[in-house]
Amino acid sequence: MADAPAPGKRLAVIGAGPGGYPAAFHAALRGLHVTMIDEEENPGGVCTYRGCIPSKALLHAARVIAETHEAKAFGLDFGEPTIDLDALRDWKDSVVRRLTSGLGLIRGQRNVTPVRGRARFADNCSLRVLRDGALDEIGFDHAIVATGSSPVIPGPLQLDSARVMDSTGALELADIPPRLLVIGGGYIGLEMGTVYAALGSKVTVVEMLSGLLSGVDRDLVKPLAAHLNDTFHEILLDTRVSAMEEVEAGIQVTLEAPGGAQSERVFDKVLVAVGRRPNSADLGLESTQVRLDARGFIETDAQLRTAEPTIFAVGDVAGEPMLAHKAMHEARVAVESILGEPAAFEPAAIPAVVFTDPEIAWCGLTEQDASPDHTQIVRYPWRASGRAITLGRPEGLTKLIIEKGSERVLGVGIVGPNAGELIAEGTLAVEMGARASDLQLTIHAHPTLSETVMEAAETFFGTSAHHIARRR
Repeated sequence: MADAPAPGKRLAVIGAGPGGYPAAFHAALRGLHVTMIDEEENPGGVCTYRGCIPSKALLHAARVIAETHEAKAFGLDFGEPTIDLDALRDWKDSVVRRLTSGLGLIRGQRNVTPVRGRARFADNCSLRVLRDGALDEIGFDHAIVATGSSPVIPGPLQLDSARVMDSTGALELADIPPRLLVIGGGYIGLEMGTVYAALGSKVTVVEMLSGLLSGVDRDLVKPLAAHLNDTFHEILLDTRVSAMEEVEAGIQVTLEAPGGAQSERVFDKVLVAVGRRPNSADLGLESTQVRLDARGFIETDAQLRTAEPTIFAVGDVAGEPMLAHKAMHEARVAVESILGEPAAFEPAAIPAVVFTDPEIAWCGLTEQDASPDHTQIVRYPWRASGRAITLGRPEGLTKLIIEKGSERVLGVGIVGPNAGELIAEGTLAVEMGARASDLQLTIHAHPTLSETVMEAAETFFGTSAHHIARRR
């Protein structure tokens, strides 16, 4: 463990996203002289400017539109909603401005020195920053790399056309294409497809694998897939896009189905959402001992220290999962490690959320990874939940993965409205080593969706008043 630095030592933070700005703010509170380098005027990073925040703002708008249609089942008819695209875009942008300007104010209050530019390492104790066409040199005692990630567009899908978008372009909401092709059935493609479908696009999703959201438990994906079959114009599984060409009518794509059968279709726009890559290139890391793995992630230890003792890395650039909340926690660990304190990033559970409709959320051990010899699976269907039925959303599910013998909760999965909010209890249960009986004996408010967690535990013990099910 390194000796604790004396107050006043210099920390350079490269990147001002959800890994960078929490690191900078925490370090400044602890007495370090902090310089934060980023190309944007205010902190926020991809998450706030071009990711989590604007997408969730648009997804909320999509949910409101969907609710106007769903309300007909309750005897409420609002008619067809009219969409002012300029106003919607301005509202989404105002949300981003409010949050980023607020972070800018906090940055000043924490006495973090902002430098607007692009940084590269000169060596293990200095950076060269390009700003306004000039190079400045910034020395540091420690540095934290928090440069995030960027959308990936594979070679066959690269086409220099305004009709081909990545996730950043899709969030600009330039127009609503009548026919939209989404390449990729992961969370980004499904979330943005949901937005455009609600706004009026006929959305076709192409996924090269046999199911949506690869890596997510199938019982959680099933209700979402059923809903999206109604929301989207078409979902094509086991299908890949082998070629794209711009034609007068739009983008002509060649689709390759199982067995090699090919077909051609034309779409007004195409969204390529096949993944993200770490922003580790062009940082001057070759001037240091920092090492990258085969996928371009910066290699770190449990303290987020790289192979170069003075340099740390957090967030997307430091490895999966690429989640803002993971980056925020890594930021604190990195700062405390720099201060010489006993810190390590060793979470028992990192929650993940897909903000589709319905939402999917999970944490800890998944059913795909669980051993039948050592775990038991219990599910509580929301068709037995009074609150879900009052919402007209009984398709949901709450699942517990429980260790045999100890009855410790190892994982939680939820699909349904507000699953992203509900997963916090599951994450706390896994992190604290709670047992099924702890969830069973915790009184939950009724009628709420949160009580499905308690009901799942009740089902495990066979004492649920509302559902009887066999355990796996």
